Amino acid sequence: MHTKMKAAAVLGVATLALAGCTSAAPAAGGGSGVKQDDEAVLEVWTRTTPGSASEAATIRQVEAFTEATGYKAEVTAIFDDFETKLAQRAGQKDLPDIVLNDVSQLGTMQTQGILREIDLKDIKNSKDLSPQAIDAGKAVDGKTYGIPYSAQANALYIRSDWLQNLGLEAPTNWDEMLEVATAFTKNDPDGDGQADTYGLAVPGSTKRGYASWYFSNFLWSAGGDFITGSGDEWLPSMTSDEAVEATTWFRDLQCKAGVIQPGAVSMDTPPTNETFESGVTGMYVTGPYMMPRFDKVLGADKYEVVPMPEGPKDHSVLAEGGTVYLMAGSENEKGQTAFADWYISPEAQKFGMEGTEAFAIQLPVNEKVDIADVRDDARWKTFADAYKDSGHYAPTIPSWTPVRQMSADTINALLADCSLDVEDELTKLDGKLTAELLTQGILKQ
Repeated sequence: MHTKMKAAAVLGVATLALAGCTSAAPAAGGGSGVKQDDEAVLEVWTRTTPGSASEAATIRQVEAFTEATGYKAEVTAIFDDFETKLAQRAGQKDLPDIVLNDVSQLGTMQTQGILREIDLKDIKNSKDLSPQAIDAGKAVDGKTYGIPYSAQANALYIRSDWLQNLGLEAPTNWDEMLEVATAFTKNDPDGDGQADTYGLAVPGSTKRGYASWYFSNFLWSAGGDFITGSGDEWLPSMTSDEAVEATTWFRDLQCKAGVIQPGAVSMDTPPTNETFESGVTGMYVTGPYMMPRFDKVLGADKYEVVPMPEGPKDHSVLAEGGTVYLMAGSENEKGQTAFADWYISPEAQKFGMEGTEAFAIQLPVNEKVDIADVRDDARWKTFADAYKDSGHYAPTIPSWTPVRQMSADTINALLADCSLDVEDELTKLDGKLTAELLTQGILKQ
């Protein structure tokens, strides 16, 4: 989208949201001017598919909140057009009380003026949050507008039977990862006599920025980043030596080594998942939420989960997760606060991790909770350690989506066209990121 058009679109959404909240925008800790009613039922929106196992897990969790605190709450699951429906409710000055949404949406929602600031002193369990979770709840102004309640971090899924067939071990660094990927591609690891396997599954589509989302694991492991800065001062950084090195290495997996599955540039996660579970690809960097599915379809005995292979700098991996957002204009702010506090309590964190299919809590953010006390599966500890030691959230800026999309477009193009020059394309990307940061009012001058 043209920068000026995009700015107008963002301003339009923000204006709509602000129109819905201006008369009721509360200061930290309350004081919104809205008549309070501690008995009012909390309306909880969760960004998930209605009727799904994820919705059922959230309902179970919210029912446990009511039982523990006495505050009543009702869950509404919405997936399609979630942001549009939220903006409509803002325009009607009737926002839900609680929104459970991705941590990456904090900047956008805070910029729209639909969140109330949270005083961490009112959230007693916040003292036990992981440092990166606390930081992920802050906007560019340094104030807290969200309480992360569930985390996920990536690790490497790898076909253990293929390793055994070829006499290999799981890779621990990029060099070894390339060696294994090459062997998986060229040495018939499944023994069917056909050249039909590939080393690494890659969702390289531009849809929803998937190419960038996946590539971030490698970029951060090389010590690079999409943008660098803090607060309201940021600069593009895709032409840094570290970013160029990471991009070149990742692109060479496709253009030189040929170890990425065919059609990767048009695949988002669903078809990429299928390449791993169907025996087309032998390695896949993704989160813990895929284990129940892969156990069922592929078989837990066919693969293992190991830490992300270390890059030139470290083994940082993408960290994501769910966040509790307290919406502006609520008539039950005490209930809102109690909800956020209970959701990150040891009791709630453990309860939300129980089950075998869908979980209200993927990985705990409360450092008092040991995942091994809930799940008797060492693979979960691999993910928990990855989050604790190497988890890297995307920067919290007014809107992360366009940054992810622009970088996805570039990574996708480099994978699709091996004649393109990496440094030239990254220079163009930095130019686009500069314009975007200026549009968002956070370009360092």
